[in-house]
Amino acid sequence: MFKINENYLKLPGSYLFSTIAKKVNAYSEANPDADIIRLGIGDVTLPLADAVIKRMHEAVDEMADKSTFKGYAPDLGYLFLRETIVENDFKARGCDISVDEIFISDGAKSDSGNIGDIFDVDNKIAVTDPVYPVYVDTNAMAGRTGVYNPDTEMWSNVIYMPCVKENNFIPEFPKETPDIIYLCFPNNPTGTTIPKDNLQEWVDYALKNKAVIIYDAAYEAYISSENVVHSIYECEGAKECAIEIRSFSKNAGFTGTRLGYTVVPKDLKCNGTSLNSLWARRHGTKFNGAPYIIQAAGAAVYSEEGKKQTREQIAYYMNNASIIREGLKNAGYEVFGGVDAPYIWLKTPDKMTSWDFFDYLLEELNIVGTPGSGFGPSGEGYFRLTAFGSLENTKRAVDRIVNK
Repeated sequence: MFKINENYLKLPGSYLFSTIAKKVNAYSEANPDADIIRLGIGDVTLPLADAVIKRMHEAVDEMADKSTFKGYAPDLGYLFLRETIVENDFKARGCDISVDEIFISDGAKSDSGNIGDIFDVDNKIAVTDPVYPVYVDTNAMAGRTGVYNPDTEMWSNVIYMPCVKENNFIPEFPKETPDIIYLCFPNNPTGTTIPKDNLQEWVDYALKNKAVIIYDAAYEAYISSENVVHSIYECEGAKECAIEIRSFSKNAGFTGTRLGYTVVPKDLKCNGTSLNSLWARRHGTKFNGAPYIIQAAGAAVYSEEGKKQTREQIAYYMNNASIIREGLKNAGYEVFGGVDAPYIWLKTPDKMTSWDFFDYLLEELNIVGTPGSGFGPSGEGYFRLTAFGSLENTKRAVDRIVNK
């Protein structure tokens, strides 16, 4: 008789955003006339930049011509895209990353979950808390997290590093030494960042303890502060201890077209074995490449027109973030983030739980956000709003909250 992966049975409930969707759908069905403003999921709302769309149309036409038709993509991704990434995302910032250390994928979420394939199940992970749920859930699916305690909402074999107001949302070194460290900056969900000196300390810590850092840089394009790095490879020694994951979803609006990449330096080794070669083996075996049309569109993001147009989109979202941040502050809310990231992280009022505040916003104001406890135990008492809505809806949502 066949057997299932019983680690899936250990997972509590459903995926956070699936739970939110079910609650919102139930409310909508019961209140069909409700004018719901959705500031929950981190999905973009602006269309793809003109330069991207133009190149995508050209690529579609190429697929209709026998002389330019493309079949399977190369394992690591098309060279034209990887070379463009190296020049613009790394060499331009003084990072020595080579083309064969870039792996094109269908998105950062996929890579965040799949990267665990190259690590032994006995590795102990450390996560910032609150944290993007995919990091913990996919390790639970692999059998790496131990037993879930519903009372504490914590896993027995996970090291939680609280990131709260009291420590400026910067994780402190844990008492127990981890093998794999998940860091995400600018952070999802708190919208906060880590100064370069602090990140260098984490790189030094990983090198000293022979740990590996999985660094999620999906929101690097939103950074405006000078003391915050866009890549962990701006820190000395990071190529020997860090894997970096990047996304086209947030910087260029590819949420519906799916494109991302992961950097695995050849200098990153375990007992002489290169993690680059392991990830290349996994990538080639389990993934058949992002579509040529999408990779061509991705390269257009780095054209002069593409850079200008995507910067304008980022500015649009960050204007939304400023509207939310300042509006809530003026209304007496305690808010964080919204400066180097499109997320606003706020303290729930009147000691409400984060799910109580979710229900209040949905039922009383017809606004959808994300309860902080869904990101981990240290997220209780906090709430996330996204700046990815339209300008009109952003203003309307803030007006509803302020004038309630």
